[in-house]
Amino acid sequence: MPKILLVEDDPILGRSLALNLKLEGYEVEWAETLQSGFSAFKQNKFDLILLDLGLPDGHGFNLCQEIRSKDKSLPIVILTAQADESSVVEGLNLGASDYVRKPFGLKELAARVRCALRESKSSELPLRFSDLKIFIDQRRAFFGEHELELKRREFDILTYLTDRAEQVVTREALLSKIDQDGEISDRTIDSHVSHLRSHLKGSGISSIHIASIYGVGYRLEKTR
Repeated sequence: MPKILLVEDDPILGRSLALNLKLEGYEVEWAETLQSGFSAFKQNKFDLILLDLGLPDGHGFNLCQEIRSKDKSLPIVILTAQADESSVVEGLNLGASDYVRKPFGLKELAARVRCALRESKSSELPLRFSDLKIFIDQRRAFFGEHELELKRREFDILTYLTDRAEQVVTREALLSKIDQDGEISDRTIDSHVSHLRSHLKGSGISSIHIASIYGVGYRLEKTR
């Protein structure tokens, strides 16, 4: 079930969109401010963002820019009453995938969402190790046919280790790659890795594991 983050401050429109998107078969998280939208994006994995521009605590373009700086391929569909060409061009230049002008029909919006999701699912070849498959652009990971519900940091760590499977990865290299904003300290990286290990174990995965290399870092390897 594709998951959509809806960022819309109008309570009537927001409830209506959330309900109709759920009826279309999507999982929807609804945020009513720029800040709550960005917090939701940082904490969860989404397949598409529906973004209003006129938010009470800032302009939607700011959120679009923040999201795009961290995820180059996530579809962002902008909802706006601003119909002038310059606004459309600015949003597209900031990384928006599509524009839907208010007022709009629910069938039109559903079609735009389906189109954006379809275009985002490119012919990307997965990163593989054992039965693990990671689609980096889609931010989806599978073990066999089972999709792993990973948090943002867990996905980033697993992707980096998988890309270097059977190689030792230092803590410094891992931190440098997955934490460009300086949100993780050297003391907490072990905690993130531990949570990822628990998630893999809880998903019944026993053929691969993350080994700790004392004083150096980690290595993703097959269980011997």
